[in-house]
Amino acid sequence: MKTRAYRTVKAVTVAVAAATLCLALYIMANRLGLSESYDFGAGAYYYADSPQLQDLAEKAVYKTSVPVWVHIVLFLCWGWLMYRLWVRVDRKKDEQL
Repeated sequence: MKTRAYRTVKAVTVAVAAATLCLALYIMANRLGLSESYDFGAGAYYYADSPQLQDLAEKAVYKTSVPVWVHIVLFLCWGWLMYRLWVRVDRKKDEQL
């Protein structure tokens, strides 16, 4: 049996999610936050505050003796570990209900 508090939290969560979606669509439809003076394409949201980013990327500021594929493998391993943790936490949550 679901308690009143559980239903209230669920209703608030749904309302906040719906409001967030509506606000995101409104922001995209009205092109708010875009700076037309920067021509970065779809990434203008992220790069508008650092116009010299291209210069930094081309100069290879980050140098390492480790090959790029090692970084990619470590990133994928981290993602897999976080997925497994999420599944474990989700199972424990289901067991408590």
